[in-house]
Amino acid sequence: MNRLLHVDLTHKTLEPIELDRAITRAFLGGSGLAAALIVAKNVQSLDPLGPENPLVFMSGPLCGTSMPSAGRYSVCALSPLTGIWGEANSGGFFGPELRAAGYDGIRVVGCSDAPVWLAIEDGHAQLRDASFLAGLDTYATQDAIQQELGDAKVRVACIGPAGEWGVRFAAVMNDHGRAAGRSGMGAVMGSKGLKAIAVRGHSPAPVADEPGLREIAARVLASTEEDIAAQAIRMAGTAGYFDMGMMYGDVPIRLFTAGAWEGAETLSGVRMSEEFLVRRRACDRCPIACGRETRAPRFGVDRVDGPEYETLGALGSLLQINDLESVIFAGHRCNALGMDTISLGGTIALACELFEQGTLTTRDTDGLELGFGRPELMLELVELAAQGKGFGQQLAEGSLALATRYGVPELSPTVKGLELPMHDPRAFHGLAVTYALSPRGACHMQGDMYSVDTGQLSVDTFAIEPGDRFENSIERGRMAARTMLWRTLYNAINLCQFQNPGFEVVLDALNAATGWEISQDELLVAGRRILALKRWINGQRGVCRIDDCLPTRATAPLSEGGTLGEAPDVELLLTGAYQELGWGPQDAMPSPVLMQSLDIDTLLPNCF
Repeated sequence: MNRLLHVDLTHKTLEPIELDRAITRAFLGGSGLAAALIVAKNVQSLDPLGPENPLVFMSGPLCGTSMPSAGRYSVCALSPLTGIWGEANSGGFFGPELRAAGYDGIRVVGCSDAPVWLAIEDGHAQLRDASFLAGLDTYATQDAIQQELGDAKVRVACIGPAGEWGVRFAAVMNDHGRAAGRSGMGAVMGSKGLKAIAVRGHSPAPVADEPGLREIAARVLASTEEDIAAQAIRMAGTAGYFDMGMMYGDVPIRLFTAGAWEGAETLSGVRMSEEFLVRRRACDRCPIACGRETRAPRFGVDRVDGPEYETLGALGSLLQINDLESVIFAGHRCNALGMDTISLGGTIALACELFEQGTLTTRDTDGLELGFGRPELMLELVELAAQGKGFGQQLAEGSLALATRYGVPELSPTVKGLELPMHDPRAFHGLAVTYALSPRGACHMQGDMYSVDTGQLSVDTFAIEPGDRFENSIERGRMAARTMLWRTLYNAINLCQFQNPGFEVVLDALNAATGWEISQDELLVAGRRILALKRWINGQRGVCRIDDCLPTRATAPLSEGGTLGEAPDVELLLTGAYQELGWGPQDAMPSPVLMQSLDIDTLLPNCF
């Protein structure tokens, strides 16, 4: 569509802007195009919570078309949690509805002097008073806006109390508990005084070759029926991986310090399906339906969202809490309040560890006795963190700030300030590369080597194929980097990573939708270009080679469990990754020559 809505909240102006078609083609969409829209000469001096930090909501070129599982959208800005590049990605129906309303994306700058929300209906945009939404949770906010506009099909991306108060890992929420969860994009939204964005439209997404795309979509749907991994997710949701993950030693226990735990069996995704499942939920045009609607009768709730695998780990095994119903309810409260469960779980777990070792005392915690294995405490801390009350003010800053406050930053379970996800790099050594080099800090969605080594993902064009999950070698590091490039394209085209039809199908679908006639080589270069640009932004923000490291707690060999005695050789693996990406061996940054070869300086001449 090449159409962006530029919103200046300081001056209350709304301006449709035509995107440069060369830039759109070069950076595709999603977080790739968002990076091109955010990068600037002064990026090194921007305050993530300041009015000058651009906040970009961006769909993808296949979003809203007949392509299955392509309805995701990205939210990007400099992160208030990490201080570097921040991006989050969400499914549901907001992305397709944004395009139906007339725009590929929205760029928000400035800061409103009073809370506002943005309504976009069939190309017409308007800022409205949000005083009646103040303090509402994300579900109540969506309901209130739908009632205000008189249309139950309005899609809303919004923040909850956590984003309003400024929790550094606040999420942007939409639809049925769908979260653009990581790196604090909800806090950026809150800092701008923007409570919500509502979209509604009736214009179909433009497609260059509709019959061709429909034929490709039919092939994707047929292949999904034969995809064992996709069918497993359909049957048990992402939580179904919990049992397999325990076998591999991939599920973090007690903040990555234990390899086995008897209580893990109570968090089984199979058990959740058998005892707590209400129904499955799907995003736009998705045949997999990984979403789950569950119940928590002990808490008086008949229908709640989720939890996903990451939440089971972050609020369950990471804290050694084996009460599945409490984890279900806690995950729901995080969604309602608008918080990333991964960062919150990691921060609470660190607080428990610091308390048990005596670094924290009741004087620091307002009298709270912290410790692992206590679901009631976990639920109380969820509420305190979201509202910044008492000890919750410290939790709301994230685990690195908490560890630094008490003089032990090395104990923080983070990479570049972002809490580790619920996949252990000791279980799949290539994942150490992903965590070390992911543009937003520790992230499993930037290169899922666990999918590769369990046989769920292979991409011939990128020479990505299953192998020995414990292999430490130059070539393994190179393959991990290639997996990152592949997922970089996914996050730009904005495809769901549970749908893996292969490189050729994705390329054909992209060309059918856009009419670009982009070549295989051109698409491969686009992945390198996007990843290099995000790395350059981080370099401007102070990231250097020494920051490409993992915390010791995630690399020290464990004496039990599925990774018995194994550990990734991070330096060896990174050597291969830098070679593959063409980043300098000394500074680990894309050189000016590389940036020129990727045409970044030509495409974005005013940024360098």
